[in-house]
Amino acid sequence: MELITLHIKNMVCSRCQKVVRKELEKLGLHPVTVELGSVTLRGEEKDLERDKISTALAYHGFGLLDDKKEKTIEQIKNTVIELVHYRENPHRNLSHLIEERIGLDYAYLSSLFSSAEGITIEKYTILQRVERVKELLVYDELSLSQIADRLGYSSVQHLSSQFRKITGLTPSYYKKRQEHKRRPLDEI
Repeated sequence: MELITLHIKNMVCSRCQKVVRKELEKLGLHPVTVELGSVTLRGEEKDLERDKISTALAYHGFGLLDDKKEKTIEQIKNTVIELVHYRENPHRNLSHLIEERIGLDYAYLSSLFSSAEGITIEKYTILQRVERVKELLVYDELSLSQIADRLGYSSVQHLSSQFRKITGLTPSYYKKRQEHKRRPLDEI
C-alpha cells in the first residue's frame, strides 16, 4: 500500500480538519494525517473514488485540488493562515517561510498567487491579520499593544493604521460597536 496525498481547498481551521476526517471515515477511508489543505491516506490510487470524495467534501464547502498551480496557491494560503491565526509572535520573514514550505522561489510564487487571486501575498496576509485583530478585539482579553505584539506589528500605530485602511474604522471604535462583522477565513 502506498501513501496518497489529497489536496483540499478551503481547510482553514481545526474544525475543518475534523469535518474532513469524519467525511472520509464515513466513506470507509482512514486518513493517516489530516492537515490544513491536505490529507494523507494509505491505499492504492486506482481504488480512490474521487467523485464520491469530492461530493462529500463539497457539501461542507471543501474541494479536491488536482491542478498543481491550485495546490500551490492553497499551500500559500494555508501557510499564511497558520502563521497569522495559529502562531504566537509571527515575526518570521513570510517570504522565507513560504519558500521553505513549498520549495519554490518566492518571486515565482508571488507572481502565481497574484495572477490567480488578483491580490499579492502581502495584501492577503494583511487581510488575514486584520481579521485576526477583529477576533482578538471582540474577545476583549488583550490590550491593543498586546495584540500588536502578538501579531508581529512594529507598533500599535502601525496596527491601527493598517486596520483603519482596511476597515475604515479605528480598532477602538470597532471594539465599541455592537455589530462585529468578520469575514470567514476562506472568503478572504
